[in-house]
Amino acid sequence: MNRLLLIFIAIFLLNNCSFNENSRLWKDKEQPLENQENVTQIFAEEQSVSLELNPDISLDLSNIKSSNKIVDNQNNFGPLSYNGTLQKNGNFKFSKLENLDQFNLKPAFLNEGIIFFDNKGSVLRFNDEQKIIWKNNFYSKSEKKLKPKLNFAINNEDLIVVDNIAKYFSINLNSGELNWIKNNSYPFNSDIKIFEDKFFAIDYKNTLRCFKIMDGSECWNLQTEDSFTISNSKFSLIILDGKVIFNNSIGDITAVDIETGLIAWQLPTQSSSIINETYNFKISKLVSDGDAIFFSNNKNEFYSIDVKTGTTNWINKINSNLTPILTKDLIFTVSNEGFLFTIQKSTGNIIRINYLYKDYKEKKRKELKPIGFVIGNTNIYISNNDGKLIVADLSNGKVNFIEKIGGDTISEPFIVNQNLYVIKSGSIVRYN
Repeated sequence: MNRLLLIFIAIFLLNNCSFNENSRLWKDKEQPLENQENVTQIFAEEQSVSLELNPDISLDLSNIKSSNKIVDNQNNFGPLSYNGTLQKNGNFKFSKLENLDQFNLKPAFLNEGIIFFDNKGSVLRFNDEQKIIWKNNFYSKSEKKLKPKLNFAINNEDLIVVDNIAKYFSINLNSGELNWIKNNSYPFNSDIKIFEDKFFAIDYKNTLRCFKIMDGSECWNLQTEDSFTISNSKFSLIILDGKVIFNNSIGDITAVDIETGLIAWQLPTQSSSIINETYNFKISKLVSDGDAIFFSNNKNEFYSIDVKTGTTNWINKINSNLTPILTKDLIFTVSNEGFLFTIQKSTGNIIRINYLYKDYKEKKRKELKPIGFVIGNTNIYISNNDGKLIVADLSNGKVNFIEKIGGDTISEPFIVNQNLYVIKSGSIVRYN
């Protein structure tokens, strides 16, 4: 009898305390989650800047000095000497590269001519008249089918090459003949930096490797924390005060002693969850003025960190994986949404924000993305994924004109010897 009574009571309570949406248990169902008390939104999405700031402020850039740098181990090129009017005066042709937008490519620039590669990994040296002086390929038939992508560095009469299929080699710059060639455990994914008799590069396993220039033998290596996916972003490194400082695919910045390979300091910039998301995580090149290191990422973070200690000076919310450019006391960068930022270097305060895509129709703006930029004297040149180059005046942030370079994605622009270069899928175009 007691058992029957308990079952009856249970059925009564369940019918009157239903878990349907009209029950009193759900009387707060219309209240948004983020507005409820005692609830913290852990994965709140960062909002990137979508408005201009002080767009009419004019900057005094009369004290800016332009240089003619071709190589800088701190990636601090600053404004470069270029007064050109974007008149085409050269076209260095090679077999077309596929998926140009997926690779951060750069020619090796000489005092007269350039060095680049084609879609089978052949290394080509051009003179200033765009004629090929020599062309050599050191890959097997099967390796050529992989269409290796090459990175270059010049040391006196030697050209150092690392690629994305795990090979590295040295070529005589004058003859194009092979000095030596070796295989790495993993493909490379970085620029090359040279210091005295050594060169440095980073592979896809987040390992910094030190090699001897003379024969390619490894001096030491340092592996940092690995990720579960292959990064879609090229790693960056600088050399400063006897240290190699580099980033990896999960946002760690590490300083390593050049001679011993021992860690001097390390700064993690992302949470552990980024390990599973590295394909979408992109970070700019590291740039240093000797006192601080500057870089940004596509997670809406722009950093300044101390060179000696690796501690953070400041962080600002700027969504960009393009390499920032430093002047005396200012930093210039372009966000992934097409905003030109002028930043105070010492404090990180944003002085001015100008929107560079105003001249495009609203529908087109959503598809636009900046690829890279360079500063020539007091003008900024920004390449975009629509094959066009935007030229703007740094002093007032206004767009001067837009030049069509190609029909699709082009590389970042490069200024060398008072000429501007842009890579297309099958050529490098030069402008005076």
